[in-house]
Amino acid sequence: MSAAAAYQNTAFLAVLLALAWPLGLYMARVYAGEPCGLDKVLAPLERGLYRVCGIRPEQEMGWRTYALACLVFNLAGIAVVYALQRLQGFLPLNPDGLGAVAPDLALNTALSFGTNTNWQAYGGETTLSYLTQMLGLTVQNFLSAATGLSVFAAVCRGFARRETRHLGNFWADTTRGTLYVLLPLSLLLALALVSQGVVQTFDGPARAELVEPVTVTSAAGAAETVVEQIIARGPAASQVAIKQLGTNGGGFFNVNSAHPLENPTPLSNFLECLAILLLPAACCFAFGRLVRDRRQGLALLAVMVLLFVLFLVPCIMAEEAGNPILSDLSGDTASGNLEGKELRFGAAGSALWAVVTTAASNGSVNSMHDSFTPLGGLVPMVLMQLGEVVFGGAGSGLYGMLAFALAAVFVAGLMVGRTPEYLGKKIGAFEMQMAGLVLLTPVACVLLGTAAAVSSPEAAAAVANPGPHGFSEILYAFSSMGNNNGSAFAGLSANQPLYNLLGGLAMFASRYWIIVPMLALAGSLAAKKAVPAGPGTLPTHGPLFIGLLAGAVLVVGALSFFPALALGPIVEHLQFIGR
Repeated sequence: MSAAAAYQNTAFLAVLLALAWPLGLYMARVYAGEPCGLDKVLAPLERGLYRVCGIRPEQEMGWRTYALACLVFNLAGIAVVYALQRLQGFLPLNPDGLGAVAPDLALNTALSFGTNTNWQAYGGETTLSYLTQMLGLTVQNFLSAATGLSVFAAVCRGFARRETRHLGNFWADTTRGTLYVLLPLSLLLALALVSQGVVQTFDGPARAELVEPVTVTSAAGAAETVVEQIIARGPAASQVAIKQLGTNGGGFFNVNSAHPLENPTPLSNFLECLAILLLPAACCFAFGRLVRDRRQGLALLAVMVLLFVLFLVPCIMAEEAGNPILSDLSGDTASGNLEGKELRFGAAGSALWAVVTTAASNGSVNSMHDSFTPLGGLVPMVLMQLGEVVFGGAGSGLYGMLAFALAAVFVAGLMVGRTPEYLGKKIGAFEMQMAGLVLLTPVACVLLGTAAAVSSPEAAAAVANPGPHGFSEILYAFSSMGNNNGSAFAGLSANQPLYNLLGGLAMFASRYWIIVPMLALAGSLAAKKAVPAGPGTLPTHGPLFIGLLAGAVLVVGALSFFPALALGPIVEHLQFIGR
């Protein structure tokens, strides 16, 4: 790794942790219902929303009621996004006159944004109107992130409370997370991005006269001279801010954060990259505060940082080393692999973003992962396949890591012949069954979806490259959809019924078949008595537990996906170095 990349990554992690600590403490106050500063301004609005919606925030819910409210709320949002896409040709704020989105694509997109996946099988500027982007996608960026944070808060209460069946109020948690956390942060980031040149306008496309006219020939053989370029614009900055902060990832433009109107400068690149991991890192500090033991949150954060660095270093090294075939032809080995990358970010900056966006369930890109070297592309794929717990999504990354923590203490308990304990609660068969569902549901979605796609001639024909790389494109797609990430290898033409329907099912299952078991697990733990730590209790805040937890994450990922990876990026790398 070059010295410049090392300095950049060190500065990035230092700033991230410095900002995440106070934000995490602030979030803990928000979800504990304590004064947080902004309540002096926003509390009247919060009370007004409760009155209008008929919500009694003090009325707490059991896990079943909490899960039902979550599912109904999210399904209603998915239905609204679907309707907006199908009706956008008749609705306002459509200066390009875009028509209705096809039913299968509309369903896939609605499920994608409702589940915080933000997988896009379309080009945003050529498919969706301004109204659909704002009222549909941007609103869901807020609400899906708020849902993840609400479930996180409920799970924290399950660990912290004793002999109760109450986990809080979903409607109050979602309202407070949106008002006090997501909206203020998004406003600040959007203003910063506008200052860097990210576009925010309701005007239609801009037109620029070409310096040199270009003659193109149509399919019918007619020649036409093009004298101007049409440049898509729109209210992008407001969507970009929440897509990064909420670990959503859907781009206003087709090429996402590689587009100069979404991410124009090195500073905007740094701010957006930082925003992706800010809330997931802050959740670790909030967790420590909510369970009244800050060491527990720091231990989980240490595992996340350890795994993050473990994958970041080889990805940067692979991309900085470049393509040996091209290097032999040009003699240039200093620039690294610049295929599919923006020169203003370079190989190291693009690799950092790729690791950040797949460590979190974000999915935005500032380069094309399809053009990475085989090992460089392997890293973001594996990060998704680990279950999106190396930071992960807003709230969802932390409660996913907690499922691995229960698995780790369960294995440790078996080793010493004791009933496993975590945070003063005995972990029984029901808790491990729920944790098993959380860990294995994404695995099933990825592997079954990939198997179905490669077995279909139509779906297999959608890959742009034959052989191992084509398999990697399909495996990456279902790794992304099956773990609510949303990024893609660019070589896959995914806008076809099979991918839209299978992918939508994978996104739905990997979101809600994790949320419901986690809430059931939290409800079970909340009803239990506290167990005092004894001589055989495994401390869950020390180096031993950190190593055990990191090992559990890696072992589950390796056992689940190594055979599939061997058919794709691993064999491609062997072919790559053997030429």
